[in-house]
Amino acid sequence: MRESAAARGYDRRWQTLRSRFLRRFPLCVECRSAGRLTPATVIDHVIPHRGDDRLFWDETNWQPLCKQCHDKKTGAGL
Repeated sequence: MRESAAARGYDRRWQTLRSRFLRRFPLCVECRSAGRLTPATVIDHVIPHRGDDRLFWDETNWQPLCKQCHDKKTGAGL
């Protein structure tokens, strides 16, 4: 069974930084590259962190995505 989101690092600190990041970058980068303006709702780790705190908290490793694009990317195992 998968650990809870909080146990994987998505805690109060994450929620605060997530909100701030999505206010600064409100549009999905994948949709924008395809000419669509779609609100971002997810912060994606460009390089999956797989528990690596350095990658997890590195904002240069984050990109704003809509849920559909995030699910497509993570479902593809990228």
